[in-house]
Amino acid sequence: MIENTDNQDNQKEGRIVQINIEEQMKTAYIDYSMSVIVGRALPDVRDGFKPVHRRVLFGMNELGNTHNKPYKKSARVVGDVMGKYHPHGDSSVYDTMVRMAQPWSLRYMLIDGQGNFGSIDGDMPAAMRYTEVRLQKFAEAMLEDLDKETVDFTLNFDDTLEEPVVLPTRIPNLLANGASGIAVGMATNIMPHNLSELVDGLTAMIDNRDITVEELVKHIKAPDFPTGGIIYGFEGVKQGFETGRGRVVVRGKITSETSKTGKEKLVIYELPYQVNKAILHQKIAQLVNDKVIDGITDVRDESDREGMRLVIDLKREAIPNVIINQLYKYSELQTSYGINNVVLVKGRPKVMNLKELLQEFVEFRHEVVTRRTQYELREAEKKAHILAGYLIALDHLDEVIALIRNSNTPEVAREGLMSSFGLTEIQAKAILELRLQRLTGMERDKIREEYEEIMALIGRLKEILADEGLRMQIIKDELQDVKKKFGDERKTEIQYLAAEMRIEDIIAEEDVVITISHLGYIKRTSAYDFRQQKRGGRGAIGGKTRDEDYIEHLFVASTHHTMLFFTEKGRLYWMKVYEIPEGEKSGKGRAIQNLITLPSDDKIRAIIDIKDLSDEEFIKNHYIVLCTRNGIIKKTLLEEFSRPRANGVNAITINEGDQLLEAKLTNGNSEIMMAIRSGRAIRFPENTVRDTGRGAIGVRGIEVDNEKDEVVGMICVDREDKTRTVLVVSEKGFGKRTDIEEYRITNRGGKGVKTISITEKTGSLIGILDVTESNDLMITCKSGITIRMAVADIREAGRATQGVRLIRLDDSDEIAAVARLDEQEEEEIIAALEEGNTENAEGTGEGDTGEIPDAEESTGENTEA
Repeated sequence: MIENTDNQDNQKEGRIVQINIEEQMKTAYIDYSMSVIVGRALPDVRDGFKPVHRRVLFGMNELGNTHNKPYKKSARVVGDVMGKYHPHGDSSVYDTMVRMAQPWSLRYMLIDGQGNFGSIDGDMPAAMRYTEVRLQKFAEAMLEDLDKETVDFTLNFDDTLEEPVVLPTRIPNLLANGASGIAVGMATNIMPHNLSELVDGLTAMIDNRDITVEELVKHIKAPDFPTGGIIYGFEGVKQGFETGRGRVVVRGKITSETSKTGKEKLVIYELPYQVNKAILHQKIAQLVNDKVIDGITDVRDESDREGMRLVIDLKREAIPNVIINQLYKYSELQTSYGINNVVLVKGRPKVMNLKELLQEFVEFRHEVVTRRTQYELREAEKKAHILAGYLIALDHLDEVIALIRNSNTPEVAREGLMSSFGLTEIQAKAILELRLQRLTGMERDKIREEYEEIMALIGRLKEILADEGLRMQIIKDELQDVKKKFGDERKTEIQYLAAEMRIEDIIAEEDVVITISHLGYIKRTSAYDFRQQKRGGRGAIGGKTRDEDYIEHLFVASTHHTMLFFTEKGRLYWMKVYEIPEGEKSGKGRAIQNLITLPSDDKIRAIIDIKDLSDEEFIKNHYIVLCTRNGIIKKTLLEEFSRPRANGVNAITINEGDQLLEAKLTNGNSEIMMAIRSGRAIRFPENTVRDTGRGAIGVRGIEVDNEKDEVVGMICVDREDKTRTVLVVSEKGFGKRTDIEEYRITNRGGKGVKTISITEKTGSLIGILDVTESNDLMITCKSGITIRMAVADIREAGRATQGVRLIRLDDSDEIAAVARLDEQEEEEIIAALEEGNTENAEGTGEGDTGEIPDAEESTGENTEA
């Protein structure tokens, strides 16, 4: 027990009150801890600031230290803030200012500093008497409308001044810049995020109040650190978004370079958040000296004004990827951060998830907009009241002047105006203070015009106060303005781990052009790289190849679809489109043997694009139709090919001397046409070919003279589709369209009828496609030249004619492949790309949906020379 002698009354009476020391310490410690929690260490959920940050910005604003004014000495700002609002040491205020001016500390800087504010190497800033500061525009957006009674004010520490309880920020600063702090018994660690993503997430939340965290993650991808780096793994971030507590692993960015002498070196050019570059440099050197990492000969810092560059020289036998993984494992090049979203909500600490933090900000902005509108309405009504008095006076100008002239004192004149014209005291006083120049005709008109404008404004403000939807729209518009002014691109990359989520969830869905060369090189390229050209043009380079190589397959598919690769020996392999390496339009691509287990003596002959192999209804109602060079045809249910295997499966048994040529996806209600090199084609119903298992050989589709002729293509057209015509192309660049009805239906296995007149000028038949006038045609030559043209530019002709010239070829060149593309106006594609709307730009490929109402719409037409 202790004696409490502090109470003066008790001392006067000579009484001593005994108090339990345990209870006294408990009470005192709770008071202290709450003071630290509320007044020092935790940010407010509304503006994201601790008191010291808020006071610094408010103090600078009161000093008029804005972005468009000269810098002021840091010491002056510190003294002003400390003397008026923050009764603590000057170091606490100056350290706060310094951090708000460091681009590696805050994602969006709040203070514009001039002088030495330290470095990412841990160098100390200059003393405050040497540095100068002013507010950034970003910070000023948080102080906007402060003078419109949007937030509550409270007395400062000595009750002589007032300071805001919270700033009326229109920027979601809590998540944009993050916060960290250690209180008593609790701590907070909120990661910084990208402002553009935050605005998109807030807009989505306003539009849909029931939005889930999972839906918000589509807009707010992950934290975004000022120093960039790579977020390694998403599960911890996702947990933080959902619960308010999680863990994010961040790696620095590192690349390998080769010197002129052929030696490899690694260059670290971005660090994890809050990692000291100088300490990392020393750590790597220590790891080398301790032989924890072997293969490094030198570490040096080549950073300059252009950016960070920490260079690591490697021994000749060292493997760069091994060294990189060791650096991630043993040094701060990989660092983890705990997400702990503890914030003050109505003065109480609380852990909140992403959605709750955004909800609190939206509610706060709604309160600010409401209070601002109420203030503007009050001010507008005051002004309207005075203007109404002016108008009364102007309507009775002579009487008013006479009354004022005959009054002995201003008080008498005021009383006379109020009694004679029914004016209020405010109106009468304003009339007496009216300057004589306002009584001219032009000024009187201005008063009437100003009154009409202020009444319209009052109507608008009342409308806003009566309609929550209007207030929410104002919040959205102001957020979009913030994004336009301060939004930027994400700095931190996100690297997902394979076990965390379906890869399709993180791959952007878009149409790509896939090319496969004669020697088996494959790549995917954006479909927009190929511009549409008129018939007869010279074309654009579609892919650089070796002299003996040329582009053999070219078609369009979506990145989320599955590709079925059929080889000339009748094997089937599966691959997701996003797994195909991306390359430049003029690049060669990657050898397909490196991507699938394809034997060296086999090659890809046909490709089919399927949207979803797990769609039971689809795979049980569609078929794969295969044909060979010798005229064999086979039909198999798609379900037989719906279970991918790494080593592939047999799709058809190929006889000796034969090769698989084509594979088509049908719905069972198609007519099949096969064409041969000598210029003949046959048409017969699909139902004349019964479906068989994967290992079957098939039946004869067209009669072929195996010694001098072969099948060059097959098409499958829905019987109900009357819009399609048959397009044939010869190897010398001639082609034409013919109505499918000109080809009579015959029995399967016959010789067929003439489809093009073959001459020395046209060369042999090279391809057959079914097209509509809304399609485009892409023609690829053995030289690598590619041309895109509208099918509508190719006129229709009878099946026995030779057609028109489609592309001018050099004497030594021939057409290698023709592919059908859906037409898409370039202006629409460019506009959609500029707006970032991939949905509007989709559809350039035939496999863009994967839902095939007509027999072959899931695959580009692939024709082999």
